[in-house]
Amino acid sequence: MSDLQFSINGKGFSATKYVGSTRQFVHTVDEPEALGGVDAGANPVEFILAGYAGCLNVVINLVAKEMDIVLNDVKIDVVGNLNPAKFLGVDNTDRAGFKNLAVQIDVSSPASDKQIAELLHNVEQRCPVNDNLTNPTPISVSIKNYAQ
Repeated sequence: MSDLQFSINGKGFSATKYVGSTRQFVHTVDEPEALGGVDAGANPVEFILAGYAGCLNVVINLVAKEMDIVLNDVKIDVVGNLNPAKFLGVDNTDRAGFKNLAVQIDVSSPASDKQIAELLHNVEQRCPVNDNLTNPTPISVSIKNYAQ
């Protein structure tokens, strides 16, 4: 199977607000007032959490179907802790990103505990966002001054 490419294209409208488009969807990213924004949308790290939970949901349902496991209900909560000091330029001793993520997946299913454990193992192996968050991904960043 060949690679798929995903992208977002957008523009900063203030020091904290970014509006980007993916396919037919428009995403507004902003910081809460406590971090200098006007709370016009979820902030960047909240989008990471939402993307992770959404990906887990897709993959758990896909894998459950492949394993003939009936899922009557799926609830996914993701919590991340980070210290904003580095992001705010106050202190460089802590990392800028999440220190940890805690994922709680609750399912209602007639499946055995063993089947649910195998389901989770397969989901962790196959979830693209889980892979991106647990393994280094090469990133190339460039900047262009188009005013000159």
